Parts: sequence; C-alpha cells; structure tokens
Amino acid sequence: MNFELNQDQLAIRNHVSSLLKEVCPPEYAAKCDELQKPPREAFEALAKNGWLGIIGPEEYGGSGGGATELAILLNEVGYHFEELGMWIFRNLAYGCFAVLKHGTKQQIESIVPGVIRGDISFCFGLTEPDSGSDASALKTRAVLNGDHYIINGRKVYTSGMDISDYCLLVTRTSSLEKKQQGITNFLVNTKLDGIEVRKLQTLGQRSIGTTEVLYSDVKVPADMVLGTVDDGWKGADSYLCYERLCLSAARTGAAQSAFDFALDYAKTRHQFGRPIGKFQAISHKFSDMKVMLDISETMIFRYAWLMENNRATRQDAAILKLYTSESYKAISDMCLQVLGGYGYCMEYPMQRFFRDSRLATIGAGTSEIQKNIIAGSLGL
Repeated sequence: MNFELNQDQLAIRNHVSSLLKEVCPPEYAAKCDELQKPPREAFEALAKNGWLGIIGPEEYGGSGGGATELAILLNEVGYHFEELGMWIFRNLAYGCFAVLKHGTKQQIESIVPGVIRGDISFCFGLTEPDSGSDASALKTRAVLNGDHYIINGRKVYTSGMDISDYCLLVTRTSSLEKKQQGITNFLVNTKLDGIEVRKLQTLGQRSIGTTEVLYSDVKVPADMVLGTVDDGWKGADSYLCYERLCLSAARTGAAQSAFDFALDYAKTRHQFGRPIGKFQAISHKFSDMKVMLDISETMIFRYAWLMENNRATRQDAAILKLYTSESYKAISDMCLQVLGGYGYCMEYPMQRFFRDSRLATIGAGTSEIQKNIIAGSLGL
C-alpha cells in the first residue's frame, strides 16, 4: 500500500485550500454557526470550481476521481468548516455514489449532472424514533399503488432535508422473516405533497442542522426506486460504509484545525513567565493529539485505498469511524482545556469544535455499534 499523495492529488489539496481561504474564512464559518445559516456561498463557490464533481464520471461533467481524491477534498473542506464538509459529503455519497452504484440510466442522467453542478442537493433518511442504532428495524412504509408508491412514516435526524432537493429514503415494502429483508430505497423529491419538515434545535452542527420529517400519503413514482425492491438494505449498508470514509475525512480535517488553533495559542499565551506550551502538562496533550491525527489520516487513506481496490469491509469501515470519531472528540476536548476560559467563550472557535465533535461518536452509527461490528467480525 502506498499512501503517499501524487502531484495531482497534492494539487487538489492546494487548490481547495486556496479557494476556501477566500470564500470560507474563520469569521464566515463562525457567522454561519451563530446565525444557523447554511454556508451557501462557499458551497456554490466549490460547485462553480468543479469540486462537487470530484467522483463524478467525466461524461456527466465530473473529474472521475476516486476515494482518495474524495478524502482529500473532504479533509480540506472539514479543516475550514466541518458543516460545509457535511453538506458536500451528502451530495457526493447519496446523490452521486449511491445513484451511480444502483441507479437506472434515467436516474443517473437526470440527477448526477445536477449534483455535480451544485444544482441538486441530497440528504439521507434512515433513522426513526424507534429505530436508531437498530436501523434496519425501520417502520416507514411504502405500498405500491399502480405506478406509484404511497409512503407513510416518520424519520428523525434527516440532516439537511430543509435545503435538499432529494432525499435518499430507506423504507419498508414487505414484512419478511429478517428485518434486513423487505427494505427498499427511494429517491424522493423533497417538495412532494405530504412531506412535513420540522427543524430540530441541536447542541452543535447548527449551520445546517438536522430535521424530523413526517411522510403522510406521499406519492412517489415507481421509477424512483433506487436498486431492487425488498433488497435495499445491502445498498443502504454500502452507502453507510462510504459515508464513514467521508465523515472521517471531514472530521479529521476539523480536528486538525482545532489542533492548529490551540497550538498557536499555546505558543503565544504566557503564564508564569513563559508560553504555556512549554509546560509538560500542556506539551504532552499536544503529543497525544499529534499521534491521534497522524493515525487518523493514515487510516483514512488506507481505507480509501481498500475501497479503490475493492477490498474494504464493514469491519474496516467500523474501525475507521470508531477511531477518527473518538479522536476528534478527544482532541476538541483537550484543545478547549488548553484555551481554558477562552475556550469556553463563544467568541472563540474552540467551543464550536467541542460542540460539533460530540456528534461524531453518536451520529452515523455510535461508537458502541462500531465496536459491535468489529467484535462480530472477529466471531464474538
């Protein structure tokens, strides 16, 4: 395995960094969080410069990149503003990867070019009030009625539903022996009649945030089924494994950003006649964080390599998600401790890293669920 980036990949990082320094400076990210406002200007700038097509086929306007290029992009975006990375990853994972993987020719041609241009935005509807960690126990029902399906149910934590054009919605179409059976995925236009969206107030991730969605007799054309009827769980599981690469890359970028801010503070903040970074209690924190960051980055590009060589497993995805999530949470906590009282003040960015990082070990599969997956893969 060679995880060293080539010249083209390094150019991606440099170009994205230069663009985001211009369109997504720290004060912009802070304002979006404070006002609970999506970073639309930065999103549109990335789209205009072609970055939403990083994994899209060239025939649809993309650049044909792979998992490594995706990880580079999201890592750099996450460094500048984690929630911008969340918005981009949902489009790439669900509007591009998933549709390209299981979509019909008509679905691909009508959706993927719009995602690449930034004209179409995506979200993912899986979690329900009674099925969080037990995700496949979902109850949202889709019933065939002529050339449409009628969908009824309730989803929670559908992040970005209020700013999305499509939701990749996971539903139950049959009651079979195993709960993973009888599940079907749909590409649902978010503007259809019968869809009610309620914004949820959260501790972090406030710029885009998340929603609760009620589906009441929503008519979805049968040709908007993504993949095979009653066999959608395999697809959803593969999307989640792809999501774990995206999340890990973006959040490790955010962790690096928190680290850099705290390191600069530790070098310039003086107490007892010297910079606080000269005290062993502080310097050891940075040593521990540096180890976590280096391991996280190595794991991200290892997993990207495994994906590109068709060798990635659910165990690999779980290990990646578990380690990078716990590392981000630990790093943000240590960085806030380094800043002391200033870290607790809302005018400094560390409080945002602290709040946003707390979701890392909960959303998209808790750390406990990742450990269950890893243990199960060991035969335990």
